Amino acid sequence: MSQKLGEQRSGHLVLPGERLGVIEEFIPNSGTYVKDGVIYSKMVGRALVDLLNKKVSVYPLTHVTRVPKVSNIVLGQAGNAQSDNVLVRILKINSEKPSGAFSGILHISDAAESYVNSMNDVCRTGDVLRARVISEKNQIYHLSTAENNLGVLYAFCSNCGSMLEPKRHEMRCPKCGRMENRKIAADYGKETL
Repeated sequence: MSQKLGEQRSGHLVLPGERLGVIEEFIPNSGTYVKDGVIYSKMVGRALVDLLNKKVSVYPLTHVTRVPKVSNIVLGQAGNAQSDNVLVRILKINSEKPSGAFSGILHISDAAESYVNSMNDVCRTGDVLRARVISEKNQIYHLSTAENNLGVLYAFCSNCGSMLEPKRHEMRCPKCGRMENRKIAADYGKETL
């Protein structure tokens, strides 16, 4: 690949395995690999030939889309709780922002390992929780908080809105003294949002 050819190729679409130059002319940079002295593209992307620094790179054409998938850990905020389920707005998927607006359903049967009487004992509107996607049945994300590291990360008092503090088997509001129940994660209050 001569410099003249390099100038023409800069910014053009390249495919995996496409020849970009030789190591005698260019330094291989991100998105490239070398085999037998020849520099090739690792991915579908745009070739960038830096003639000043004698480097050749490939930048991805598309970014990765993030949608919830079965077994993903999601961070979400509880909406209105019904007697047997709650709608959860998904804020993060495996610690990364989703590519769009997604929500899931947490059913009472998937909330804890033991019997739960009411969803109000699991979470309430506004609580931030960590859950696992267990199903995508009928294009609805079904969630579970039954594992020890899953559950409510931040709970807020139903009376005054202050953050609740865990006290034995209940949650206590430091401001108004109200006691409430939640299914909290083992690292309650420590997750960064």
